[in-house]
Amino acid sequence: MKKVILLLSVIFLFTSCGEYQKVLKSKDTGLKYSTAENLYNEAKAGEGNSRRKYRKALRLFEQLVPEFRGKPQGQKLTFMFADTYYELNDYFLAGYQFERFVESYPESEKLEEAAFKGAKSYYFLSPAYYLDQTETIKGISKMQEFINRFPESERMDEANKLATELRVKLERKTYEIAKQYHHTESYVAAITAFDNFISQYPGSPFREKALYYKFESAYLYAINSYAYAMPERLANAREYFEDYQRYYPEGEYIEMANTALKDIETKEQQL
Repeated sequence: MKKVILLLSVIFLFTSCGEYQKVLKSKDTGLKYSTAENLYNEAKAGEGNSRRKYRKALRLFEQLVPEFRGKPQGQKLTFMFADTYYELNDYFLAGYQFERFVESYPESEKLEEAAFKGAKSYYFLSPAYYLDQTETIKGISKMQEFINRFPESERMDEANKLATELRVKLERKTYEIAKQYHHTESYVAAITAFDNFISQYPGSPFREKALYYKFESAYLYAINSYAYAMPERLANAREYFEDYQRYYPEGEYIEMANTALKDIETKEQQL
């Protein structure tokens, strides 16, 4: 019985593949359109092998989109085309096609969904924080455009969450660059970098760390200075300690900061 079922499945597969190839090579655009739409809808409904159906639909959409550009069916076709790329996780082309849809059909009932999925495509393209963040910056821009354009959208909570994640990724990269200066004992560069970070991202989740490491950079720079330069540099370090303590009196690094402050006071008395 199992062999019979397997045989029937193989026959069906080859038959359906043969029919699909005929449609693919056909000059009947109406047949191609209906076949592509059916494949897309079946994949969307989770019928059978969805990815396989999306890939089949995509090959037909690629042929059809130029044919229907400017025609009444073009709007629906262009959306399905972009959405198929999205469902296949080809976010670069999905983002591009959704952008084209938004620009071409500003009155479409699918406008909000297209704008959101286009922005979310760039969210998915955003790489790890230590890599180039061009796509992250574009993702933030596109997500903010969506938030501004559709303030009443039911997707607003997710849009804000994704935009925040992208912003935090940018903040982390800037913070880690500053911290790298600290770890390589380039203390003057570290202080400047942490200063810039704190000014640029006042609400960042890395703010406490930045204030602390700015202080520690100044402290280490001061105690490793020549005697003639030490008084001024110790005073600067004390000032940065006060900044950290003011905002985070019970912060994660307060004990280490207090220990360093005692050393500063001891050294000031010895000068």
